[in-house]
Amino acid sequence: MKVKRAAKYGFCSGVRIADLKVKRFAAGGGRGAILGQVVHNERVVEEMESLGVRTVEQIDAVSESTIIFSAHGVPPSYHHEATSIGLKVLDTTCKFVYDIHHESKEALADGFHLIFIGDPNHREVIGYTNDLDPSRYHIVSTIAGADAVDWSQYEKLKVFYQTTLNAEDFENVVQAIERRAQRVERADTICYATKENQDAARVLATDPEVDMIIVIGGKKSANTKHLWEICRETKPSYLVQGVSDLDRNWFAQARVVGLTAGSSTPDYVIEEVEQAIAAI
Repeated sequence: MKVKRAAKYGFCSGVRIADLKVKRFAAGGGRGAILGQVVHNERVVEEMESLGVRTVEQIDAVSESTIIFSAHGVPPSYHHEATSIGLKVLDTTCKFVYDIHHESKEALADGFHLIFIGDPNHREVIGYTNDLDPSRYHIVSTIAGADAVDWSQYEKLKVFYQTTLNAEDFENVVQAIERRAQRVERADTICYATKENQDAARVLATDPEVDMIIVIGGKKSANTKHLWEICRETKPSYLVQGVSDLDRNWFAQARVVGLTAGSSTPDYVIEEVEQAIAAI
């Protein structure tokens, strides 16, 4: 069985830095708790727990001296809440996420109404919006959602994208807003690693040599799910967390298997899956 990898895949710089920060913290004898998964990958979470860094869902569940904020970022108020109860903070928030925090704050000060393109339940989007007055922003991801709002009531709007999304995929949503608004500006805060991974997945999916595609990533990883959605439009595609999820029956008619992975997928998991496929 031949395996062909996408030109771009796996850990982005933000995730790689977050992973490294926590490992250095643990190697230095640090013990702490991560608020939510440090990155959306179950194997990484297991690895962190083996190093003595567990995952919690609430700040008040931290019994250790240090709380770790994940690459997805948190609302600014979480920093104050943590330090007010005596916790030290290890912040692994991605640079691109912080760019959006800073630029959206400046836009509010300049009188813009904010629009976040993304999932309202995603931790990154919660980080942007949790501390804001609900009257100062909207979260939309569909044309129907965009059409449901009277945008003409706002003097000026500014659009931000969840970093795990490809802005090009939501162009029709933003255009629907622009048609009904007085003034719309778009923030230049795109995570190019996400776009590169998705563009490479499209190229892999249209490769005539490739018969099927395996996408590797965590259950909660939005960018991994989107990679799978891109690939399945063209080729039989399967989303797996690791080797244990592979089904030999998938490969019965395949000679060449395409392989890609979400930006929160460790290199060693990709290697394990590739070796397992090659051995079939």
